[in-house]
Amino acid sequence: MRILALDYGSKRIGVAVSDETGTIAQPLESVPAAPFADFLARLKVLIAEKEADLILIGLPRNMDGSHGPAARRAEAFAAALKTAVPTPVRLRDERLTTLQASRALIEGNVRRAKRKMKIDKMAAAILLQSYLDEIHFMKEAHGS
Repeated sequence: MRILALDYGSKRIGVAVSDETGTIAQPLESVPAAPFADFLARLKVLIAEKEADLILIGLPRNMDGSHGPAARRAEAFAAALKTAVPTPVRLRDERLTTLQASRALIEGNVRRAKRKMKIDKMAAAILLQSYLDEIHFMKEAHGS
């Protein structure tokens, strides 16, 4: 099962993909969020190229778990995708993924200008890897 993960932002949407075994996430690209029709066209190409079975979208909840404006925008984005693509769409809590991505890029000595272009796809990869790790943990816990 291959999964595409999206880190939704108003300017750019980070994209990551899992390997065929659903074990490892890797950053793929950042796509301009607007115009939506152009993003959607690119997403459809990626779904076909990567043979994605699921689209995972980060849901940026507040630290207390509540849904603020960013979470509501992500939910609206997910709802739009559900009607636009045949691939199942799922939301997943993504608190702190952008911060984690930023720290990883800083630790990797990536210059500020390049960090801006890489952070969204890195955040998508962190989101996806946490999801994949959870799936594998659950399978092991249930002996599957």
